[in-house]
Amino acid sequence: MSYLDSLRVFVRVVEKGSITAGGREMRLSPAGASNRIKELENHFGVRLLNRTTRSLTTTEIGQLLYDSARKILEAVDETEALVASHSGSPQGAIRVVAPLGIGRRLIAPLIPRFCERWPDVQVRLRLTDRNVNLIEDSADLAFFLGEPQDSTFAWRRIDDFARVLVAAPSYLAAQGTPAVPDDLMAHNCLLLRFPRSPEYFWVLETPEGRRKLAVSGRFDADSGDVLTEWALAGAGIANRPRYEVAAHLADGSLVEVLPDTPPISAQFGILMPHRQLQDPKVRLFVDFAAQELRGVGEAVRPPAAARKDNPE
Repeated sequence: MSYLDSLRVFVRVVEKGSITAGGREMRLSPAGASNRIKELENHFGVRLLNRTTRSLTTTEIGQLLYDSARKILEAVDETEALVASHSGSPQGAIRVVAPLGIGRRLIAPLIPRFCERWPDVQVRLRLTDRNVNLIEDSADLAFFLGEPQDSTFAWRRIDDFARVLVAAPSYLAAQGTPAVPDDLMAHNCLLLRFPRSPEYFWVLETPEGRRKLAVSGRFDADSGDVLTEWALAGAGIANRPRYEVAAHLADGSLVEVLPDTPPISAQFGILMPHRQLQDPKVRLFVDFAAQELRGVGEAVRPPAAARKDNPE
């Protein structure tokens, strides 16, 4: 591993606040990441990190190195991008973040095909249902489902995904089937919750317009896939992208609830820092993903006769 790679390890350790987490980002064991930090400390002859069993902080010199290293690594990345744009052979790593369910089902299958076309590019995929800060997470781009949360970033819309309220037949048999949106207030609604989560309420399309309902439930999770599993187990009603539960609806293990007043659809797209727009490998990946995923929402929308078109 080169000196620059050691600096990258150091930067990621500081940003993650953990040698284990920072090493994992760089595909290193905790021991390997720790050795890289020690090599930097030996090189500079100073302690860079204060480590205890419960916390990790930078020393005064360590913070200076972190600030400088970030600028150095950004300059290196921009230089590599400039050279690659003229050489016609993009290379380097792309850091991609995606929601868990869509990441597994839609994004992960794209990556081998993209890397086969561009063999000098590596893609590092991270899956999470929490809101992502591109800068703090050092991501080049993030797939999102919903509304872009930060207007300072560039974003590219791919499609709209229909959402659906679902529950297991066993839950509806025991608790009753909601007939109107207000009935949801008496049900155990399975919520996707994490810091800054937008889903503390559900918004439904009704003949009178959109209705925002402050639904509640006895338990929640920060993973959409967990909500689907709970719904399958008969624990309550979940608000899920139709794409992710289409197979369960088809085999009857889940039933659509309130089909005449469905949740509003969610935008599916890619969020990018503006400074990365000139990076050819990032631009190539965005164009490739947008092309491959074009029209994917059509495959998951309900039949025209069974849905109300989104007025937007």
